[in-house]
Amino acid sequence: MSIPRYADLPIIPATGDRHCWGVFGPDDQLGTINFLTPERVRRAVGLVRQGLVFPLSLPLDQPHPPLVWGRQRYRHTLLFPDRNARDEVLDNFYPQFSTQIDGLRHIRYREFGFYGGRQDEDIAKGALGIEHWARHGIVGRGVLLDVARWMEGQGHPLNPREAFPIRPEHLEATAHAQGVALEEGDILLVRTGWLGWYLSLPEGERAKVGTITDNTLASPGLYAGWEMAQWLWDHRIALVAGDNVAVESLPVRPEVGFLHRRLIPLLGMPLGGFWALDDLARHCAQDGVYAFLLVAVPLYLPGGVGSPANAIAIK
Repeated sequence: MSIPRYADLPIIPATGDRHCWGVFGPDDQLGTINFLTPERVRRAVGLVRQGLVFPLSLPLDQPHPPLVWGRQRYRHTLLFPDRNARDEVLDNFYPQFSTQIDGLRHIRYREFGFYGGRQDEDIAKGALGIEHWARHGIVGRGVLLDVARWMEGQGHPLNPREAFPIRPEHLEATAHAQGVALEEGDILLVRTGWLGWYLSLPEGERAKVGTITDNTLASPGLYAGWEMAQWLWDHRIALVAGDNVAVESLPVRPEVGFLHRRLIPLLGMPLGGFWALDDLARHCAQDGVYAFLLVAVPLYLPGGVGSPANAIAIK
């Protein structure tokens, strides 16, 4: 299949943004997960040398207090049906509360629709549920770009309390310093150091960090402009995840735009927030290897909007 460059994708005239609707076929449900072909999966499996496994998820009850859109902590109740068994139930469970993957139902592009131009009636009929990714699987070559470590080495450490737009040139410079080259179909992990800083705070201090809901939360993250969408698409990134709240820099700046809107509905590209990258980053810095097998298993939830990431890196 011939994949056009970003500059050759169709434009939505009313906004000037580009989209890939139809590139993978008129009924596509996968978006850029299509880049995770069997051949690329086989190559990624060959990256395993040491057999070391790095879980990339927070505990399901973290972060706490909640930071996004009024999502709340689940309630976990143990059940005792008889003397020989235990059962349990989760109430008030938000699949995107903790380490997560945002699905193609998560964000629409204004009146033009969800990915592929789907409208509400298409979603009601079952389009774009997270189960399509669950059936396909998210397995491929993961690459960590430790921007936080690179910036610190340049004498300009990222301040976790301040917005800082990580631009394509920062990603390129980090990759060059690490000696890693991106390949088509990669699953890209971007470390800002935000999550490690946040978890180090006492709970009372965490409450002062702010929330996305009231636009008081500031953090470094990917630049939200079209240039970042172009860079990710032209590198054929299958999924991009970060160790911050929203992958992109916060707060959202209307004059720059919203990267979620440029990636999820327009390019069909999954985003992952709250990914725990510090342990993996330390090991990568020690052995100098920043590419690995990555496996993420979304919940097989019919009609799901998003899911816990359930992701691991294997080196």
